[in-house]
Amino acid sequence: MTDTSRIRNFSIIAHIDHGKSTLADRLLERTGAIAARDMREQVLDSMDLERERGITIKAQAVRLHYTSPASGQEYLLNLIDTPGHVDFSYEVSRSLAACEGAILLVDAAQGVEAQTLANAYLAIEGGLEVIPVLNKVDLPAADPDRVALEVVGVIGGTPDEVLRVSAKTGEGIDELLEAIVHRLPPPAPAGDGTLRALVFDSHYDVYRGVVCYIRVTDGRVSTGDPLRFMATGEDLPADEVGVLTPKAVPVASLGAGEVGYLITGVKEVERIKVGDTVTRRDRPAKEMLPGYREPKPMVFSGLFPTDGDEFERLREALERLRLNDAALTYQAETSRALGFGFRCGFLGLLHMEIVRERLEREYDLELVTTAPSVAFRVKLAGGSVREVRSPQDLPEQIDRIEISEPMMRVMILTPTEYTGTVMELLQEHRGVMSSMNYLSKERIELVYRVPLAEIVFGFFDQLKSRTRGYASLDYEVDGYAVADLVRVDILLNGLPVDAFSAIVHKEKAEVYGRRLVDRLRALIPRQLFDIPIQAAIGSRIIARETVKAKRKDVLAKCYGGDVTRKRKLLEKQKEGKKRMKMLGSVEVPQEAFIAVLRVDED
Repeated sequence: MTDTSRIRNFSIIAHIDHGKSTLADRLLERTGAIAARDMREQVLDSMDLERERGITIKAQAVRLHYTSPASGQEYLLNLIDTPGHVDFSYEVSRSLAACEGAILLVDAAQGVEAQTLANAYLAIEGGLEVIPVLNKVDLPAADPDRVALEVVGVIGGTPDEVLRVSAKTGEGIDELLEAIVHRLPPPAPAGDGTLRALVFDSHYDVYRGVVCYIRVTDGRVSTGDPLRFMATGEDLPADEVGVLTPKAVPVASLGAGEVGYLITGVKEVERIKVGDTVTRRDRPAKEMLPGYREPKPMVFSGLFPTDGDEFERLREALERLRLNDAALTYQAETSRALGFGFRCGFLGLLHMEIVRERLEREYDLELVTTAPSVAFRVKLAGGSVREVRSPQDLPEQIDRIEISEPMMRVMILTPTEYTGTVMELLQEHRGVMSSMNYLSKERIELVYRVPLAEIVFGFFDQLKSRTRGYASLDYEVDGYAVADLVRVDILLNGLPVDAFSAIVHKEKAEVYGRRLVDRLRALIPRQLFDIPIQAAIGSRIIARETVKAKRKDVLAKCYGGDVTRKRKLLEKQKEGKKRMKMLGSVEVPQEAFIAVLRVDED
């Protein structure tokens, strides 16, 4: 179809668990994109990990054909399904750049949540037309009238414009499809007809190489065209262009306003970049399309293969994953305790967990993960500023003047009855209140400035447990602030283990050190000599526990008799233990490294 007036490109945006993937299933079913026998729940969540966890991790694009009963005209709908979790908001912003409209989906029982607000503002800032939709209206707890007023308070309009559907039963889906074709604008060509297409996502296929997902803005791309990728300067042929229905179907060409995939036969992942502009080599466009702001990793952690020989395989796996996940960064590092590995940057803890699981499943790797840390800025005595991503890189006290830590603007929506509990939790995590707004009599929005290091460990779990799961959280970067921070080192048998080091606030250092030492004592197995476990700040020991030695009963065969004989045997045993202690190396189980992640959750 070449008539752009009958094309609609749209995304579904919502808070996590508000029913995006189920609504996408109903739209696919109603437009006949999938035969009834192939239908299954969450069709677009193709990763095993997505299906197991019941969340969307990767944005997915699919083409639907819809004939309007009112006008009898056929329309081409390009749906881009997006994730809802705060860690994957960069996926949402990339998807919105390929659309003219968005369906803002809100749970009719739970109402407006933190990510609903964040995603709605992303769409409005991008100049998209937003259709508000209430989902789950069939639930007994649903209160569509109240929630419609909340939605109107966020994006404007009147409650009558808010559509009501049930993605589970299919109620209201026909009205939604009509609203998509009548309320969303068609794509408008922005240039002089010279080919320009935006690469909004990509993945690696073992047989085909790099597969790019593109949105054509101007001109037309056909199979066999000589192409140029403007940001990287790569000249490549279009081996295949096609559309996703949701299966990949090759087509002769894609015109302005259309969404599809492009295969160039490239196997090296670094040659194609997400956010790049594709144009023709023989008739290049004058200027690139606005790409994406590079997502900045906020949490850093070491990934080490349990078998040192797997280092190169881990490097290759990270390269391929990086193509599919623009927010992942990595650089090689070494650890005395763990050998060779990579210091990786993630957007948050869920992102870190997903990347680790994908590496272990998709690339069959066994990994040890070190405790996550954030990127601190250290002002050195000479006046220069250095970014520190790992506790081991923190300069000594005499070399530095001050340390700044990243701050986050945290927005929490909670029922009013939990206001005191949530405020107490935020104060425990060094939060400072910015504002407090009542959305309705029952719901309140709290905005705080909190150090990122405080929300990295277990904060979200604590928030959910203290509010019985009713509170929702969204956060964004809010600069840096100077703080009184120290590095806590853990010594096993007198030797520091760099994988256990952490940078924490001075006030919390002793409590943190004591908790970690207690936990490690329970996890490190007894050996044939005493193992002292110490927590230290510089040369000062702040906590200590000892894993007692296994002891052979050397007195078993002494029946009474002279006590000096017993003493002699015990002294002999003690001498042997001393020699072992000098030579002995401590075995540390994998659970001990995981224990570091759980210390703040107690």
